[in-house]
Amino acid sequence: MRYTSLIMVLLPLLVAFLSAVTTVSGVISWTAAPFLPPSYPLAVRTPYLSAWLPQGTGAALNDVWPQFWNGQILGWAGFVRVDGTAYSFLGNPAVPGSTFTKATQTSAKFTSTQSTFVMTAGPVELTVNFLSPVEPTNLLHQSIPFSYLAVSAVSTDGAAHTVAIYNDISAEWVSGDISLVANWTTTTSSVYTHQVQLATQTQFGEFSGQGQTEYGSVYFSCIDANALTYQTGQDTIVRAQFIKNGALPNTQDTNFRAVNNDWPVFAFAHTITVGTTVSTPVKFTIGQVRDPAIEYIIAGNVYQKRSYYWWSTFSTVAALISDFINAYPTALATANTFDAKVQADATSKVSGTYADIAALAVRQAFGATELTISKASDGSWNTSDIMMFMKGIDFQRWGMLLQTFSLYICQILLCFNQNINTVDVIYPAWPIFMYTNPTLGKYLLNGLLAYQATGQYPNAWAVHDLGTEYPAAIGHNLGMDEKMPIEESGNMLIMSLDYLKRTQDTSLASTYTAQLDQWATYLVENTLYPADQLATTDFSGSLPNQTNLAATLGNTGKSATYASTAASYMISWQEVGMSSDGTHLLLEYGVQATNMLAYNLAADTLLGTGIVPVSVMNTQSTYYANNFDLYGFPIDTRSTYASAMWSLWTATTTSTAVRDAFISKLHNWLTSGLTNIPFGDRFLADTGTTSTNMARPVVGGVFILASVFESGIH
Repeated sequence: MRYTSLIMVLLPLLVAFLSAVTTVSGVISWTAAPFLPPSYPLAVRTPYLSAWLPQGTGAALNDVWPQFWNGQILGWAGFVRVDGTAYSFLGNPAVPGSTFTKATQTSAKFTSTQSTFVMTAGPVELTVNFLSPVEPTNLLHQSIPFSYLAVSAVSTDGAAHTVAIYNDISAEWVSGDISLVANWTTTTSSVYTHQVQLATQTQFGEFSGQGQTEYGSVYFSCIDANALTYQTGQDTIVRAQFIKNGALPNTQDTNFRAVNNDWPVFAFAHTITVGTTVSTPVKFTIGQVRDPAIEYIIAGNVYQKRSYYWWSTFSTVAALISDFINAYPTALATANTFDAKVQADATSKVSGTYADIAALAVRQAFGATELTISKASDGSWNTSDIMMFMKGIDFQRWGMLLQTFSLYICQILLCFNQNINTVDVIYPAWPIFMYTNPTLGKYLLNGLLAYQATGQYPNAWAVHDLGTEYPAAIGHNLGMDEKMPIEESGNMLIMSLDYLKRTQDTSLASTYTAQLDQWATYLVENTLYPADQLATTDFSGSLPNQTNLAATLGNTGKSATYASTAASYMISWQEVGMSSDGTHLLLEYGVQATNMLAYNLAADTLLGTGIVPVSVMNTQSTYYANNFDLYGFPIDTRSTYASAMWSLWTATTTSTAVRDAFISKLHNWLTSGLTNIPFGDRFLADTGTTSTNMARPVVGGVFILASVFESGIH
């Protein structure tokens, strides 16, 4: 019935790596708005609450199983029973000995915060709405690691119908290793909750670096209403019970066992009467809670345990769940307002095509983050100590010790990069936070700056990340992090300056003056002729004298001295970085057969410094226009890989026509059906073949166009 443990881990990754697409329905028979994405976000709130519906060329909500971002199955099944006839609407369950048919999907739609599917089940139309709230200006709400599923129904034949609605999750939600033993319990009150977790947990651990956590609990809840019944037990038995009877027996299976041993599931069922007015939604919530959430290094090589921000308001998970599920109407209204703002801003400032791309990026970008606080010495929550942490979520890049060969090793092993607060991941994602709430940028930088201010990081340049394995932000006291001296130092200065310009908040600049000056000095001494090193496109390997890296200094001016130096360097940079025929910038100084996507020039647009001559940007704009591939412009001549976010960063430096071409080509790739992974950010510009980059927060960088307008630069 299911994959074996090994195949479940490797097969989806191999599928993603080879760009194989699971085609279930061929040409879709439903309407998809604004387009059919590679994968629909369902419950996407944190690095560990990340459920998706893979698409490729199309799969209905009840054609395939939801998946974790890395491709592993997450058992999530939904049935309805209309006047005694059963239909499936979620997941792809097999229930031997039971008779049911699939509801017919008629439409699917995504917005920034919601994915909504409309289906017919006999004489009833179902609306199935997945809402993952994004509330950037409400830290309490943004920190809650829970998501909603709401199911409403309406009669299509004018008659009243008795409709029973069933939903379950499996123990697959608690670990990527399905051979591990789980246990569970069910609490019954005004809110019913199934709580599921591993019997033996590893704090701050993940399953073999594949993304799913090895500690904490999953909570699946609903309100006690509409003749609620529940059951826990073997998947086929529990589902058959509902299909036959339209209700569950309120029993609990206490035979705790491995996830793949008779596949324990945790189910609820409700019964409602449906007429010609859309019913009040039956609501379910799902969340994953770890406490502490993050381990963070402070002065003296001490590891501080940090918790979700919401603990400052709620003393128990039960209290949080009760408040969250009852707040659904308000959360939905807030989400609709947010969705409308993104749509209106992106359309009015750029285009409707751009708005489509932006909407798809929102949950993915925010779903890689967590807002945390620490405790004061008296044990109270210190809400003035806020740090936001971001998981890299991507294909493992160059290793620290085997930089020359690790790319090929990782392509074979399909490793993943689980770094925490990687500077060159935060930087490309930065625009979405500047667009939604610039203060979140401060919270993202806080942990990086505070760590380096302790003096424990030994290098003169900015650290690459806060730790190699999320959620352990334990630093790099030996200085053996991935080496990107110019990239990370420039990124930190650009982000700090951008935050200052947008908010006029001088707290970061004044508190961490020493670190910022140190990195600026490093750039002055090392940027014009960069030594052989990696850039953020580190999958391509290291190079000396990279024109994109040298451009970094042009946007870091913090004082008149730095600005003067940057202006002087810009003149020299043009002389060595431009091709001999004057048509384009080179990837590497003097190597005439090279070119590149000059995305680092976008920082000049972002900050409004005006250091990069307009003539350079115009020259590049013309070169892009004359050399586009089918799905974009390659990052550089070392490969034909294009980048979703760097393409749109670059689009801020071009003519309007070329900007729109970048947008159109990215949109064409997203709608091509060539991939079924969550918004991949790296793909071949000529064929559209995707890399293993999936679900990464860097796609928040597509908000660069909205962000520069929001800041008043354009």
